[in-house]
Amino acid sequence: MLAEKSTVLDDCRIIDFPKVTDYRGNLSFIEENHQIPFQIKRVYYLYDVPSGATRGGHAHRALHQMIIALSGSFDVIIDDGLRKQSFFLNRPHYGLYIPPRVWRELENFSSNSVALSLVSEVYDETDYVRDYQAFKRLVLNGWQ
Repeated sequence: MLAEKSTVLDDCRIIDFPKVTDYRGNLSFIEENHQIPFQIKRVYYLYDVPSGATRGGHAHRALHQMIIALSGSFDVIIDDGLRKQSFFLNRPHYGLYIPPRVWRELENFSSNSVALSLVSEVYDETDYVRDYQAFKRLVLNGWQ
């Protein structure tokens, strides 16, 4: 029996962050190159997402990303052009790591949800692949 070929989707994973709990509440922290496998160069967050709206809808050529549900919940659907996988994020003490070359969509936002993204690069429009068919062609051609 042949083993299933590993894809970039296999590198996507949930990462638990340290959680310190006492009578005053909880504290979690993230240190670059410790809890996450990249240097943080940009931080942004999504909030007040209207009911039924979808965010993301793109892949990155080089950018690494960590997505965290600071408040509320949402689904992240990731796709490497061969397989898809869905993650439900609803806790601020863990996040979804997404390496480059993975299509991502965020959907099913609960009211008052906040999605935090920690990323490895400053904004660069040329790093984005925003057309799904172009993404599929890049996958088929080995990102050449």
